[in-house]
Amino acid sequence: MDHARSPGVQLLPLLQLLWLLPHSRAVPAAPTAAWRDGARNHTFRHTVFCQNGSPSMALTETYDEDQLFSFDFSRNTRVPRLPEFAGWAQDQGDASAIVFDKGFCEIMTQEVGPKLDGKIPVSRGLPVAEVFTMKPLEFGKPNTLVCFISNLFPPTLTVSWEHQETPVEGVSPTFVSATEGLIFQAFSYLNFTPEPSDLFSCIVTHEIDRYTAVAYWVPQNSMPSDLLENVLCGVAFGLGLLGLIVGTVLIIYFQKPCSGE
Repeated sequence: MDHARSPGVQLLPLLQLLWLLPHSRAVPAAPTAAWRDGARNHTFRHTVFCQNGSPSMALTETYDEDQLFSFDFSRNTRVPRLPEFAGWAQDQGDASAIVFDKGFCEIMTQEVGPKLDGKIPVSRGLPVAEVFTMKPLEFGKPNTLVCFISNLFPPTLTVSWEHQETPVEGVSPTFVSATEGLIFQAFSYLNFTPEPSDLFSCIVTHEIDRYTAVAYWVPQNSMPSDLLENVLCGVAFGLGLLGLIVGTVLIIYFQKPCSGE
């Protein structure tokens, strides 16, 4: 008589696939010459994660913890986090690995996940948000607000922006990436032209428990761009004049004959 196999035995072939999944790691550096001992090692991380929330599957690539791309599985293409990365986004050299990633995620979420539901402790990280400008603040000149979300786990969130308590349209996609230790972070960007009366808020909702974090941005210690230029010019002129005076005093001092005893 055949004996029914335990759930653990049934899951074993699927869990063995974990060893085949491309995972993030620091590639060991090859031996280097003594004169290069001080050279810095760099890390390229290719991270795939699957979950029952949204997004159900995501792939990100980072270089030295700085996210370069996310992957849009619906369009089968990379999405650069910043415009300067766009030239590299068309690389298809790892297309077969990404197809494998997608199939593996489907197995994990559809077959393995339901069988392990309630048997594995669930971790939660309450997101923390902060907002800052990408470039130094100058009124009347285009800039970008960056909403940085840290301590995110699991990576299921929605991000929205408000200006003077009014929802803002046309916000860029939210970029989620894994950091070392598999804690997640996210970036959201908003292009704007700053004005002295601005009040922006970045609203982050963690979809798992509906926890909401809000970060506000108002101009602080800023001045109009023309006034800033005038102040900088004045400071530079003052430093130059001070240097000229100090230099003249030193020349006169050292030209005086030394008195003997």
